[in-house]
Amino acid sequence: MAKKKVADIIVDVLEKAGVKRCYGVVGDTLNHVTDAIRRSGIDWVHMRHEEAGAFAAGGEAYMTSTLTACAGSCGPGSLHFINGIYESNRNRAPLVLIASQVATNELGIDFPQEVEFKPIYSHCSVFCEVLINPTEARRLATLAAQTALNKRGVAVLIVPGDISALEVEDGPAYAVHVPTPVTRPADAELDRIAALINEGGRIAVYAGAGCEDAHDQVVRFCDTVKAPMAHTSRAKDYLEPDNPFNVGMTGVFGSKAGFHTVTSCDTLILLGCDFAWRQFYPKDARVIQIDIDATHLGRRHPVEIGAVGDIAATLDALQSRLKPRSDRAYLDECLELFREALADLEHQARPGRDGLIHPQQLTSLLDQHAADDAIFVADGGSPMVWLLRHIRVNGKRRTLTSLLHGTMANAMPQALGIKKALPGRQVIALSGDGGIAMLLGDLLTAIQEKIPLKIVVFNNGTLGFVELEMKVEGLLNAFTDLQNPDFGKLAEVIGFRGWTIDHNEKLEPAILEFLAHPGPALLDVHVNRTELVMPPRIEPGMVLGTVLYGAKAVLSGRAHDVIDMLESNFLK
Repeated sequence: MAKKKVADIIVDVLEKAGVKRCYGVVGDTLNHVTDAIRRSGIDWVHMRHEEAGAFAAGGEAYMTSTLTACAGSCGPGSLHFINGIYESNRNRAPLVLIASQVATNELGIDFPQEVEFKPIYSHCSVFCEVLINPTEARRLATLAAQTALNKRGVAVLIVPGDISALEVEDGPAYAVHVPTPVTRPADAELDRIAALINEGGRIAVYAGAGCEDAHDQVVRFCDTVKAPMAHTSRAKDYLEPDNPFNVGMTGVFGSKAGFHTVTSCDTLILLGCDFAWRQFYPKDARVIQIDIDATHLGRRHPVEIGAVGDIAATLDALQSRLKPRSDRAYLDECLELFREALADLEHQARPGRDGLIHPQQLTSLLDQHAADDAIFVADGGSPMVWLLRHIRVNGKRRTLTSLLHGTMANAMPQALGIKKALPGRQVIALSGDGGIAMLLGDLLTAIQEKIPLKIVVFNNGTLGFVELEMKVEGLLNAFTDLQNPDFGKLAEVIGFRGWTIDHNEKLEPAILEFLAHPGPALLDVHVNRTELVMPPRIEPGMVLGTVLYGAKAVLSGRAHDVIDMLESNFLK
């Protein structure tokens, strides 16, 4: 049997498992791996920062559902991936990180750049192992790839530099298996679920990302029992289009229709939904939860029945047990609230006074003029809110935001990876000014790798979501101001086509030019700094906090801030 380098074996496994790109920064302990990639069918994507590499790889993996890789050198190199790895693992993106390590004969003696990766990455991965025995390279790499694909998360393979260079007998022909079983509750459980639903009066559905492949079944279920359907933010792409029972989201980002639906029902069915904020669940309703992961059952809110199953298969099996309803009173009540909520969103997207640009107007114009199959990626913070509220999906468009990890700076690098993987799709990053500045260096990656993505900077001169949180708590905002460059001119220097817009009359023509530009493009838009993100329900504490902020601002000589906030939000 011919001998092969360990690095070649690892790369061969990843290529056969479907990896087409590896994102990272080269370095000494990674040299044999990058050389193996150079000789393989996998493309190396040269990033400027490893954190951005993990975001980019995770963006590709999330949108394509195919295994993607990233890799780094020992010590700081592989450590830099950590935030992007947390994001990708929480997004359930199938990803392999090759974290190279110092040579084995130097381990354990505090050698320069030695970092104990396993306890660090074990917390944000579905697989994390060190390759110590070189003869087991194929088996361990196969397990890493197989676990990432089947558990939908990040697998971390820690490879000392000297191990990757060794030549060994290739060994048994381990291969990656990705079975697709169909899972549903037992018949007795289905009978109990149906009995509870059939007894209900005001029945509502709260659907999550677990409904990815169950759009038609969810719509049929809602039609059968005449139930309004609210959905989580992560389920937007899958359940919003062609759904006459949709009443939008609940939670801080949602509308009064979604909030009313979930909190006023007497029977709530959670479908593939693991929504974390307990204050948005009903107090007295009977709750059924169906999820593919048994550990999710009842962990956010007590449930009367918890069952394990794929949503599509479970609803198919449940259908014949349901008593069809004709009474639409509760459904129509919730749909009317949703129509009112949509009208309010449209009002918010109007041009501001005296040329002021509201972020809702910017997002709405992007929605109007972007391609029918565009992919939108938003930074954590207010850009995420505007995407979720003002970007319409249609079954072809896709969206991605940092909803579970809640990080800054995710949009641009995730968009890099998505556009690299899907060059025929229009990919638009909605970046905050704080977010784009945090990983600004990887704008150079778009030029070097010839990735023609589109970046919109929501430039409000502040860490806006943090500033809003401070005001709601009755605090004077502190340390949130950003002294920004002209991002449009900065983009031009790097090699992008850049625009800077500060008046709403110039906005739409600039957006049309921006979207039509064939290469990398950045649109720097100065939006209203004092824009409020209004939740579906205003709690007394929020009002009191904002009033306290106003009083403190006036007493501190910042009355103009309060006036600006009132004028730009309530006198549009």
